[in-house]
Amino acid sequence: MANPWVAFLLVPLVKIVVILLAVILLAAYMSFFERKVLAYMQIRIGPNRVGPRGWLQPIADALKLLVKEDIVPERAEKLVYFLGPVLVVVPALVVFSVIPFGPAFKLFGYEVTPYLTDVNIGILFILGVSSIGVYGVILGGWASNNKFSMMGGLRSAAQLVSYEVPMGLSVVTVLLMANSLSLVKIVEAQKQAGVWYVIPGIVAFFIYFVCGVAETNRNPFDLPEAESELVAGFHTEYSGMKFAFYFLAEYANMVVISSIATVLFLGGWLPPFPNWLAAVWALPALAWIPPIAWFVLKMAAFLFVYIWFRGTFPRYRFDQLMDLGWKVFIPVSLVNLMAVALGVLLIGGR
Repeated sequence: MANPWVAFLLVPLVKIVVILLAVILLAAYMSFFERKVLAYMQIRIGPNRVGPRGWLQPIADALKLLVKEDIVPERAEKLVYFLGPVLVVVPALVVFSVIPFGPAFKLFGYEVTPYLTDVNIGILFILGVSSIGVYGVILGGWASNNKFSMMGGLRSAAQLVSYEVPMGLSVVTVLLMANSLSLVKIVEAQKQAGVWYVIPGIVAFFIYFVCGVAETNRNPFDLPEAESELVAGFHTEYSGMKFAFYFLAEYANMVVISSIATVLFLGGWLPPFPNWLAAVWALPALAWIPPIAWFVLKMAAFLFVYIWFRGTFPRYRFDQLMDLGWKVFIPVSLVNLMAVALGVLLIGGR
């Protein structure tokens, strides 16, 4: 019989360490890839000084931020000023505990799942935990005792509240099709259906991803940290590792949005049309591709789109941002939700 200490203590501990290290390393190198891709788009070289072709630049940046002097404004609210980056980065990392990166497999006689846990309310857990991050932005901007930081925090609050509503409605359409809140069961439902939910839920997919870009304060919706208007926005007065936490949280949230989009709409670790093309994926030339490779490939495509947006789209005005959320996305997402519910009722007999 398997040792219970290994199954219930050692394996989860190893998973936690692997997930944290992978997310932190991915966030660090996302900045490198972003600078390289933008440089390619703008016919520049990009970072190329530290390491071969600049590959060690993220390590150098992390060491610089680690040893950089931590300056605290004299009239800042010290405790809240410290809690701001913590409230942003902790929820961004906790969310990864329920994201499934692949199916279960055997390792040394133990069944290992490439995710920390599968809860039957996984989507609600993600929406609830990730919404805490806005408090870190608001409190960080307010505690800095800087009018530009405060304005960035207020912009972020308005932006996140506005775009969480249509994002939640687009997620509900997937829940109706999968009849489950578990992320693992949503992937399995797409396998049984033989098609990714992006096809019947293309409108929800578009709304979700655009709202995800706004939720992560990325271009063209980076109003909370618009450098041409607010210096650097809510993190203007932060330096050293506190600034690094905001930096880490931004890229970690990008990975979260991309991972959830992969699970909800692109079949997670499943290949395209898993039932219809089962014989094709069983061919020796393709059978060696592990499920987690499909997941990483889809997630990387979303992350590239993030960078592509930054290199091409101009920044929205704040009134345009609010109009898009309240006057366009919310009505469209409500109509789409009713259409999907009707389709599920007619086709699925629910």
